[in-house]
Amino acid sequence: MGFKVGQKVIYPNHGIGTIEQIEQKQIGATSLPFYTLRLAATNSVVLVPVANANEVGLRSPITSAECEMLLRHLADDFANAASDWKDRFKDFSDRMRTGDIFEVAEVLKNLTYLSHLKPLSFREQRMLERARYLVISELAAVCRQPECSVEPRVEQALARACARHERQPVRTRAAGAAVGH
Repeated sequence: MGFKVGQKVIYPNHGIGTIEQIEQKQIGATSLPFYTLRLAATNSVVLVPVANANEVGLRSPITSAECEMLLRHLADDFANAASDWKDRFKDFSDRMRTGDIFEVAEVLKNLTYLSHLKPLSFREQRMLERARYLVISELAAVCRQPECSVEPRVEQALARACARHERQPVRTRAAGAAVGH
């Protein structure tokens, strides 16, 4: 899938950016095309080799139809995360790196729920903030609404997910986690 100059794209773990140019760069003896991507969050520039865009996880933002799907997904129950923080952190890091906003939403739901039960570690707190930013910024960009309008809808959906999760019997949640849902 090729991207065009001016197109909005999602760069995994960093969020939305804009392709500013596609330029040739000399790497050793070879000249390769690169996307020059400006990240909205930091205004920094990232170079992504065109040939590696898929492996890196560069993708188009979700569609406006998928916005409602994402909000519904955020309100759904979820499987319990691993109880050992190292296993949980690795799983969540892997999900964040996929660049798939629905995977990021799973991390957001789990960490939001955990944060209501106990204080999160510094690394998990940072990941929670990153996941929240990624979900809200993509929804805001796709729905063409300011983040301050999207944020309450995300918080509402997360509150519903946590309430649903509370109501699930423990053995049901454990079975869901064992299956990997």
